[in-house]
Amino acid sequence: MLGWTSLGEGIDRLGEHQPTEAGGAAGRGWQVAFDRGAGGRYPSADMNLDLETSAHGNTSVVSLRGEIDVYTAPRLRQALIDLVSGGATDIVVDMDKVDFLDSTGLGVLVGGLKRVKSNEGDLRLVVTQDRIMKIFDITGLSKVFPMYDSLDAALQQA
Repeated sequence: MLGWTSLGEGIDRLGEHQPTEAGGAAGRGWQVAFDRGAGGRYPSADMNLDLETSAHGNTSVVSLRGEIDVYTAPRLRQALIDLVSGGATDIVVDMDKVDFLDSTGLGVLVGGLKRVKSNEGDLRLVVTQDRIMKIFDITGLSKVFPMYDSLDAALQQA
């Protein structure tokens, strides 16, 4: 079992200001260029996503804690790609401790579902918080994903 790792670990530089030729009152603007750092991580001052993968029998579990947004979603995307590439066909994404989910995160989950389904597999979600469930309801994705209110319930469907 892998331990919790913070998305922000190993980032060498959060931002480096570089002059550009574009705009601004003085004719020169500034652009912030971000170093992706070790492991292709995307930095942000507010990044907060911990990800843990584990195996429960033949089921791979991705446990998330924090926020899934435009900055942190690439880490989740890569974890799902790695699991499917490694032969996982039964995946549970435990979102019990997710505080925030945006459209980028939804897109990553849909992409993961398509990838798993193309390999004759299944991806199930554990969603326990009303504010996160509401996002799935509003978008209609609660009818697309098998969703459970506990990890145990999702694991029983293996």
